[in-house]
Amino acid sequence: MPLTVLQVKNSAPREKDYGLADGGGLFLWVRAAGGKSWRFRFRLDGKQSHISLGTIEKVTLAQARQSASDARQLVAQGRHPGLERKVARAQASISRANTFKSLALEWHQHKSARWSVGYANDVMEAFELDIFGQVGSLPLIDIKPMQWLQVFRRIESRGALEKLRKVRQRCQEVYRFAIATGRAEYNPIADVAGALLTPKSRHYPFLAIAEIPELIQGFQSCPGHDMVKVATRLLILTGVRTAELRGASWSEFDLDNGLWMIPAGRMKMRRAHLVPLAKQAVDALRELQGISGGYTLAFPGRNDPAKPMSEAAINQLLKRSGYDGRATGHGFRHTMSTTLHEQGYRSEWVETQLAHLDKNSIRGTYNHALYLEGRREMLQWYADHLDGLPCGAGESSIVEGKSAR
Repeated sequence: MPLTVLQVKNSAPREKDYGLADGGGLFLWVRAAGGKSWRFRFRLDGKQSHISLGTIEKVTLAQARQSASDARQLVAQGRHPGLERKVARAQASISRANTFKSLALEWHQHKSARWSVGYANDVMEAFELDIFGQVGSLPLIDIKPMQWLQVFRRIESRGALEKLRKVRQRCQEVYRFAIATGRAEYNPIADVAGALLTPKSRHYPFLAIAEIPELIQGFQSCPGHDMVKVATRLLILTGVRTAELRGASWSEFDLDNGLWMIPAGRMKMRRAHLVPLAKQAVDALRELQGISGGYTLAFPGRNDPAKPMSEAAINQLLKRSGYDGRATGHGFRHTMSTTLHEQGYRSEWVETQLAHLDKNSIRGTYNHALYLEGRREMLQWYADHLDGLPCGAGESSIVEGKSAR
């Protein structure tokens, strides 16, 4: 007959260990030295065996019966419940070790080989500022959608919706990496998207070429660090990305020959980029030497000269100059592209100057050198044309280009 709770409680030790059967292989094991525990006896592959299900202090009669029922199902499938339990414990141990931070670091190391140094640092900085302090120490598979919602709401409350989008995307990529490598089966972040605000889709604001001289006059007369003003002029004259400019070291510049070699490690596409410098750009860099020439970086940070100047410095200068929402550092690339294409310069020259990846990598490597003189001519025309535009011009004064270019 099945055991009762009272029988379990009143069973007393004897001279030898003994068992009280509950049925279906479950029995209470009473030790002569004292102590009572649940055991499940079964036969698998012709061999008699048993497993322990815990002491009565931790496992009630009802819980023991449920555990025995689960074990019987495994045996019916030809699986050893003891071995299955060891595997489950090992997996649980691995899961506890696989915190979100440990997997994020592993994912970052795996992916960053194909990223620029600046981009890799930006991704890690976002994790450290907004994610690791909240859920970094938790096992990845234990973090629930509600916890992720709370993490993302903290970013949302600052109004940083574009950053929220990027951070949430990176966290989802960590989960995809974990699933692909067998450390997770489910991505809970996918369930919180509908509860968060999303940034409005928009292109970077940019100015027409005729508006640039007035912009330059505006930020040159605006209060601010001269180094940031030089940086903004160089963005306009070269068309490089803001991160590529901010991280520049003086060793990359050959001012005598008007060349700037950006190493592959700092480029978005992980390919070295050779930038010809117009005379105006060389003059700006010589001016900059008087400000930061004693440092390794051309644009050192205000608080730590070993790090580049703030990512927001140029956009803050534009904002103080009255161009908030009208111009950004990235927008100067659009202005250059539009102007040079309209002027009739070869698309290959323009795209190479903007470091857009050539779909044919071999051709792209060859053209990198092939287009140098053409790009030098093109950028010098661009700088000279900017010099010739009046401030506040109502219409563009660009001379019609020739199709032979």
